[in-house]
Amino acid sequence: MSGFELWWWVILPYAAMVVFVVGHIWRWRYDQFGWTSRSTQLQERRLLKWGAPLFHYSAFAAIAGHVIGILVPRSFTEWLGVPERAYTLFSGIAGSVAAIGVLVGAGILVFRRMGVPRVRATTSAVDYLALVLLGVISLLGIYLTLGVQEFGSGYDYRTTVSVWFRSLFAGDPDHRAIGDAPVMYQVHATAAWMIFAVWPFSRLVHAWSYPLWYLWRPYVVYRDRRAGPPPEPGTGGRRWRKIGVPY
Repeated sequence: MSGFELWWWVILPYAAMVVFVVGHIWRWRYDQFGWTSRSTQLQERRLLKWGAPLFHYSAFAAIAGHVIGILVPRSFTEWLGVPERAYTLFSGIAGSVAAIGVLVGAGILVFRRMGVPRVRATTSAVDYLALVLLGVISLLGIYLTLGVQEFGSGYDYRTTVSVWFRSLFAGDPDHRAIGDAPVMYQVHATAAWMIFAVWPFSRLVHAWSYPLWYLWRPYVVYRDRRAGPPPEPGTGGRRWRKIGVPY
């Protein structure tokens, strides 16, 4: 193993994973008030209304596709009886749609942040870096899916990139597998690790703060000034009613 291979395909991925975990712990302990997307809805709403949902839903779809395509080995889909051509066609179409959605959504958000002065003032350099990396990853994803897998040589990344990625979590990095992959796959993988390293220090941390607890919070009790039945004893002459809006 050369020094370059050791650094690029072993040390860099593990370093990114350490920064990802430790960075989130540090951010949560010392910057909980900053653990937010720092919403700029009050500064601009029209572009946000289109860009944010498109970006978020497409990103979820892209992540799910990568989990299926990289973490699930080819032998498992063959054992399930899924034809390789059917798998390739489905992943190509779904992956391209998700990547285009991420790219367009991120483009709208970048245009918004650069074109609206009040929004630009709330954006840090790390946020711009995260958006640039997402753009690079999306563009390469579209090219590799359509330009290589569907209408190109039909390269099977599941025999190289996927094997290397899974080997990292098994504690036995297979640098030869990723070394045999085309250069653009290697760049795509490198950009992915970089986004993991940047994640804890950008707005992306709000992805872990999805308010599921909101579903079972108690209802808000509002004062009702409309005419109605006499107030209950102990309410001080006030009338109250519950409405179906949790707080």
